Amino acid sequence: MPYRALARLSLLTLSAGLTAASGAPLNRYSGSQCENPALTPSQRAGCQIWFYATAGNGRFHTYVLQQRMDIFIDWFRVLKTAERPDRFKAWGLINDPGCCTPGANHCPVKSLDETYGLDWCQGDDAMLPFVGKPGYRDPACGFKDSQDPAGQRENPCYLEFGASAGVMGLRKFPNPRFNRTKWEKLNGSLGTWKGYDSRLSQNRNVPDSRVSRLMDGSIEPPFLIGMSCGACHIGFDPLHPPKDPANPTMANLSGTVGNQYSRLSEVFASGMPSSSPAWQVFAHARPGTVDTSAIPTDQIDNTGTINAIINFDKRPMFAGEQVRKWRPVNGCVAGTDERSCWCEPGKSGKCWESSLKTETVHHILKGGEDSIGLREAIQRVYGNIGSCSEECWVNHLSDLRQADPLQRNFGQTPFDIGQCRRDCPNFRAIEDRLDDIVQFLLVQRPSDLYQARGLASRQDLIEQLEKEFGAGSVDRGRIVFAQNCARCHSSQRDEVATRDFYKTDAQGVRIDWLGNDEATLASGVGTNRSRALHSNHMNGQIWAEF
Repeated sequence: MPYRALARLSLLTLSAGLTAASGAPLNRYSGSQCENPALTPSQRAGCQIWFYATAGNGRFHTYVLQQRMDIFIDWFRVLKTAERPDRFKAWGLINDPGCCTPGANHCPVKSLDETYGLDWCQGDDAMLPFVGKPGYRDPACGFKDSQDPAGQRENPCYLEFGASAGVMGLRKFPNPRFNRTKWEKLNGSLGTWKGYDSRLSQNRNVPDSRVSRLMDGSIEPPFLIGMSCGACHIGFDPLHPPKDPANPTMANLSGTVGNQYSRLSEVFASGMPSSSPAWQVFAHARPGTVDTSAIPTDQIDNTGTINAIINFDKRPMFAGEQVRKWRPVNGCVAGTDERSCWCEPGKSGKCWESSLKTETVHHILKGGEDSIGLREAIQRVYGNIGSCSEECWVNHLSDLRQADPLQRNFGQTPFDIGQCRRDCPNFRAIEDRLDDIVQFLLVQRPSDLYQARGLASRQDLIEQLEKEFGAGSVDRGRIVFAQNCARCHSSQRDEVATRDFYKTDAQGVRIDWLGNDEATLASGVGTNRSRALHSNHMNGQIWAEF
């Protein structure tokens, strides 16, 4: 039997699915996952932020991408309710079980005009009346903090939950600038975006025939579309996969396993002609992969699989590292420059100071972007998906309109964490609740594949595999894995040949994280060299402060 197959047999028995640290089945709860009674108040709060919070990036995906980067998302093409049955197949997006197509059985609304052609979702009854009007009160305003006795946290309204856009992780917000009369005149009815999706000119002899009306700033769409962390990280629960991937129930979903089917690069380029160079640059990633430098681009194509966030409690940490970052302090010395110490106005002793100290930290992304602490790593994700873009980071990106941006001083400059904290309340709203998000992520644990196969024990799975591949094949696979893979794909520190990859701690949690989080030369790995190509974390680049 080939070594690759032998190693696969060993890995097959390692992990699939997620359970709580206590062993409680987090993903079998059929209601909203964040209401699961197995979660503590802090974990429940973190879950809600993970699933719903966009932290203001609706403006980014509606305006900034188009105006600053010439990237056009055709949200109607992606989210129109008529394509709900085909949405998973076409885009790899996971339909929200709490939404329905107007006119379908048991759907509260009957007309596409009521939802502007999108799904009807929970929360729409409170949100839809404010399309084209000011005064919408975001459901995040009613968010219950797990702990904030002194009232020090930023107003939760800035978490910005909105309502589901029909897809897990995509959220919609009423656009107060929407003009109903203009929309009906352009499209013929409220329930279609036909005119808005058309070209500026139907005359193929003029340049405007190649330009979408999505670029027409005089026409505002009915919704701003935002993105939560769940857009990438919500996937199908391996222990309870749906019978029909286009029609999952909430019990079929996991909040952190990662969507291995999504075609996010194609979603981002959905409003662009496939003949355009920009489309060719953007719509290239394979399903289930994402280029984390796609927006803050370093001109390097290095898409990778969306991370499964599992077993963080066992993820390796590295002691003795010199880390410069902002840390909470009781106050700032009078006259101190706000770039080194800053206290939030109106709060009592809520201050941060930038300093260099020795710490024990994770190495979360291979480029080194997230190596100043787990909380800061989570905070950066919100920036990477568009939060605080106008206040904090869009002007730090390369100006792709320049013929030679790197040589003419239009290249990247570092995101300034202190400046963003001062100027963006959405940043502070997330930062003040990072401990809750961490608590939620820490309860995600890997479960053995035998459970997903409906078997009673790991030994049953081994017997099943050896019946197919031959006696002793699983143990031979463990040896091949130890000899060829474990130096990178194991977090234990003892002799590789004798490692027990199934070993658990006193709570029954597997101790091996199956990765060492250490930099390894591409020449030594010998596989995908492009994953080693990245520059966003380097001095002078966008994520240097992380």
